[in-house]
Amino acid sequence: MTNAAPPTAGTVRERAWDALARAHAAVYPLPPHGHHPNFRGARAACQRLLSHPDFTRGPLLIGAERTLMPARKLALAAGLSIIVPDVRGRGYYRVTDEAGADLRRLPALGERTDDLGSVTAVILASAVVARDGARLSKGFGWGAHGTPLNVPHGTVAHPLMLLGALPCVADSFVHVIATPQELLAPRER
Repeated sequence: MTNAAPPTAGTVRERAWDALARAHAAVYPLPPHGHHPNFRGARAACQRLLSHPDFTRGPLLIGAERTLMPARKLALAAGLSIIVPDVRGRGYYRVTDEAGADLRRLPALGERTDDLGSVTAVILASAVVARDGARLSKGFGWGAHGTPLNVPHGTVAHPLMLLGALPCVADSFVHVIATPQELLAPRER
């Protein structure tokens, strides 16, 4: 009898991406593989996350991923300022104009900044997240290992991306997880 090695982070991500694809739960960009997947119900999950007290005042640092576009739109519509990483890796944009939720409009509507000291919370995209807050990113890019900011971190996930526990080492941890159906706050600040 041999003991099988625990799955790698890459294997866990692939399983989630495959499950989303099989269930037709992923939406543009497709396929979900290699991305922080955009999923059916992302807007409802973002609404749920932004209802949590830690995410009701700004500025919020919100990732540039497609699945987080509803979070950017909803935060701006609520009058919050947001900070969004430049997808080219050249700092950040501070945005207050609702049209700035669209990444194509950031250079025209956002103000360049590297000052993250005023950020009250962070919203990261995930490939997989566990109910205890353990998170796997897509494996590279901005926010792959969370942020060094000592503020609440949240994420959104489709139920197919939500596990009871990660069978591998987490990339980072979040304090709040929102799915279209539930809001989980596994980690106290």
